[in-house]
Amino acid sequence: MASVVLSEAEKVYVVHGIQEDLRVDGRGCEDYRCIEVETDVVSNTSGSARVKLGHTDILVGVKAEMGTPKLEKPDEGYLEFFVDCSANATPEFEGRGGEELGTEIANTLYRIFSNDSSIDLKSLCINPRDHCWILYVDVLLLECGGNLFDAISVAVKAALFNTRIPKVRVLEIEEGSREIELSDDPYDCIRLNVENVPCIITLSKIGCRHVVDATLQEEACSLASLLISVTSKGLLTCMKKLGKGSLDPESIFEMMETGKKVGKVLHASLQKILDKEESLGTTRQKVGFLG
Repeated sequence: MASVVLSEAEKVYVVHGIQEDLRVDGRGCEDYRCIEVETDVVSNTSGSARVKLGHTDILVGVKAEMGTPKLEKPDEGYLEFFVDCSANATPEFEGRGGEELGTEIANTLYRIFSNDSSIDLKSLCINPRDHCWILYVDVLLLECGGNLFDAISVAVKAALFNTRIPKVRVLEIEEGSREIELSDDPYDCIRLNVENVPCIITLSKIGCRHVVDATLQEEACSLASLLISVTSKGLLTCMKKLGKGSLDPESIFEMMETGKKVGKVLHASLQKILDKEESLGTTRQKVGFLG
């Protein structure tokens, strides 16, 4: 993961400020940086989104392809995640430098979406045991400015909200065989219900307090972080500890409560902006990569 080197004096400055609930950029301990969200930014995908969180820049594309259901779940579709850490994001990702981080992020996304309530995977089934929709979720890290997991989870939810899957029908033909018919209307599609898709909240322990949405400088002062996934209703679905340091039970409980509170606000703000953007329809001005 991208990192910065701070002197002892700089670390003391950051830590002492956080103890007074005043961070270097003026935020409080439970405040996020400004988040920019734009959907439908990649034309050859079923859904896409770009999220900028401070200096962290994430692009997510979702491609729906027809495939065969898994043997253990013959009446469900499924999601596949791939994370690409671009060398443009940080020199540390050159060569195969970003592979370990990409695998860690992908495994975390698999854990979050392994919860049956996250997405109705049965709605992705076309013909049990034979055909289903597979959603390939590709995540590209364009720039790293701290708090990668949170930004990626927001981008994935926004991209899934934007995803449109073609509507198909299964027709019975001669001798009991079946044929799949694709609708001629490009606007005849199904949308995913992302209400229960969780967002990741990363809480970094710095000194005696914890902060959300840590910058690279703050991450350099933190020995341990708690990563939790929270639904829009404040339900905690997954938890993971990052870093070499330890967390005492009281701190973990406090961080969980903070994460649930902050997560509900994040979900509400994200859904509001997604609904507003969609209401503009074709009249909205696309920013893309030139804005």
